[in-house]
Amino acid sequence: MGMPITVEIVGTKDQAPFDKLFGYFRQVDRRFSPYKEQSELMKYNRSEGTAKLSSEMEEVLALCKQTKEISGGYFDISRSDGTLDPSGLVKGWAIDNAAKILKSEGLSNFYVEAGGDIQTEGLNDQYEPWIIGIRNPFNLQEVVKVIKLSGQGVATSGTYIRGEHIYNPLNDHRSPSGVSSLTVIGPNIFEADRFATAAFAMGKKGISFIASLPGFEGYQIDNIGHATFTQGFKAYVV
Repeated sequence: MGMPITVEIVGTKDQAPFDKLFGYFRQVDRRFSPYKEQSELMKYNRSEGTAKLSSEMEEVLALCKQTKEISGGYFDISRSDGTLDPSGLVKGWAIDNAAKILKSEGLSNFYVEAGGDIQTEGLNDQYEPWIIGIRNPFNLQEVVKVIKLSGQGVATSGTYIRGEHIYNPLNDHRSPSGVSSLTVIGPNIFEADRFATAAFAMGKKGISFIASLPGFEGYQIDNIGHATFTQGFKAYVV
């Protein structure tokens, strides 16, 4: 998937769940990679053949369309060259599915992280909620907030690691202005990730969008280091 993936499972030494998860992530990468020429996504973008899309691809494209509608057009997987790139949704979707795989195996205390986006479940090995740090986008060695989660997902969108890769589709695909990072806590990582991407594309008004979503909280840092957060965010702060 072009990013490091970390899985921690409490209370088991069995290798099988890890193998199953990383096998699933490799499958997702083969299907949705925008870099591998033989991925289903790249073949779709090249309009090769007449084969029916996989059920996974149909599901993801439908969810992207739904997210675009909910966000008022700010979440848009269409590139300027006319091809599609659903990466802004696939990562959270895949992590959420991986968590469901672990739960189907009877596991209830774990942590799945890919590229900084995280799904938590249950408790850590200290029998406490999972502890997660939010980085300072201007100094990656510094943690500006520490939050505790148990069963929620958390995703951060920003330009401080991958550079400018999120664009405002309603403003000639220009980079959003005024925001360096936006962290979103949601009921699961799929929801947190897709709305973090959409909200970041909105620029400074993205935090208000997150505040309008029932069950979501957010923490936004602007380009001069000022933080704005939603009303219920403090409940998660350690």
